[in-house]
Amino acid sequence: MRKLAAIFLLTMIAGPALAQDDHVQRYREEVEKSPADLANEQRQQRAYQRALSAVPDQKPTDPWGIARSDGQGAPKNAAKTTDKTTDKTTPAPKPAKPTNAAAK
Repeated sequence: MRKLAAIFLLTMIAGPALAQDDHVQRYREEVEKSPADLANEQRQQRAYQRALSAVPDQKPTDPWGIARSDGQGAPKNAAKTTDKTTDKTTPAPKPAKPTNAAAK
């Protein structure tokens, strides 16, 4: 009885594996393309290249240029313009005193 149960169990496990035998495309397996598929692929490639050529060229950007200390990316007009609201000097706020004894 145990032999029959073991054979039944193995056939139940092996059944799905055998069902995937020939019709599943393997990794890196090339499928022959019809002439219509090749023409469609070439048409799509030309449309992609046309779409890329329609995108205008953009100048290079440096998003971290302001954060650099070497002045390389600093805005050119920042030193020339003066704002009257920023010319006034205000004293820095005093630090808050600790309220509990553990912080002292």
